[in-house]
Amino acid sequence: MDNQSSHDSMMGGMASEETRTMKSKTVRSSATESEGAAVPATRAWATRLVVLGIVLSALNLRPAITSLGALLEEARDGLGMSGSVAGLLTSVPPLCFAVFGVMAPRLARRFGPGAVVCAGMVAITAGLVVRPYAGSTAGFLAATALALMGIAVSNVLMPVIVKRWFPDRVGSMTGLYSMALALGTASAAAVTVPVTEMLGGSWQSGLAVWAGLAAAAVLPWIPLVRDRGATPAEQPAVRREHARVEPPALRITRSRTAWALAVFFGLQATAAYITMGWMAQIFRDAGVSASTAGLLLAITMVMGVPLAFVIPRVATRLPQQGPIVIALGVCGLAGYAGLYFAPAAGAWAWAVLLGVSNCAFPLALTMVGMRARTGAGVAQLSAFAQSTGYLISIPGPLLVGVLYQHSGGWGLPIGLMAALMVPQMAVGVLAGRNRTVEDEAAR
Repeated sequence: MDNQSSHDSMMGGMASEETRTMKSKTVRSSATESEGAAVPATRAWATRLVVLGIVLSALNLRPAITSLGALLEEARDGLGMSGSVAGLLTSVPPLCFAVFGVMAPRLARRFGPGAVVCAGMVAITAGLVVRPYAGSTAGFLAATALALMGIAVSNVLMPVIVKRWFPDRVGSMTGLYSMALALGTASAAAVTVPVTEMLGGSWQSGLAVWAGLAAAAVLPWIPLVRDRGATPAEQPAVRREHARVEPPALRITRSRTAWALAVFFGLQATAAYITMGWMAQIFRDAGVSASTAGLLLAITMVMGVPLAFVIPRVATRLPQQGPIVIALGVCGLAGYAGLYFAPAAGAWAWAVLLGVSNCAFPLALTMVGMRARTGAGVAQLSAFAQSTGYLISIPGPLLVGVLYQHSGGWGLPIGLMAALMVPQMAVGVLAGRNRTVEDEAAR
């Protein structure tokens, strides 16, 4: 009897334990299913925020520069700025991009790329608000440098964010933000003066108004400031993995592809800054009216809006990007030849050709995302290529001005522009080869 009772008690306890286990499994299963349903919803919500943040950030990566170019004469008069200081302003952007861009990968590892881009948009907003009302040339330059610092770190981290959030859509997403960047560049150049007139003719108001667009770009990043480079579904696992081992930094300077991409980036930036700074003057000296020359420059810049979306998508479908590099280079050589032989007669054609050639910029950004396998590799490659490239680009516009002043014409400067296109094509072909910097650095 006692044995039977003991047996029944034991069986009852086993049944009870089995029941509890089954209930526990059911609860965990339900929780897992609920979590599985929540993760895609969270991921979709966060992905939409990232897309919005990328677009708004890209719109703000050039207005601080091109809006000042539109009102430079008024700002000079208002601040009593000397001609040499005004000339220095044209070289400040690439210098700041080179100096501050180096900091971006380290900041991204420390705080996460989303947080750094958010801080970059805050810096742009603050710089644009303070700059017009600084009251002195030194304050104006300091506020400009603050805005450019925000632009520099965001420049470097845009390819990183695209690679990590959209690894299978690098081309289309790079095209999207390149198009937004080109749109922001062209819009600031085109509408700053009309907006200034609408605001009563104050150059301070005309420059400060762009702070509103920068402030809007802060908002999408705020919920993502705790991101450390992974999508919501991946973050816990990635953080645990990073807690165990921190991947060593690449010796990026050992990679020939990294150097080729840096030089390609620098030469295309040189061509772009020369075009933005001098092309309108070339047309005016050829007898084209000032208003038409400004419109021609706008056409050159607007060409980047549709092509910046198309070229990266095409580039990611090709095993090597050399053919695109060659095609863009040929357009540039044809445009420079036209400026040399018939600047006024074929002005519209030369403006279009040079606009196509300047789309080497979105191609370079696309190759940054393609030439590294990992997010950390993209961060290092982006910082190295952009910082080195912008350093390379600094002397170009100044050298063109010196040649123009000493030769009294545009023959030598245009010859220099055409000559620089040849090495740009050569290193672009090397940078476009199907290989990664991780493999080269390891060897």
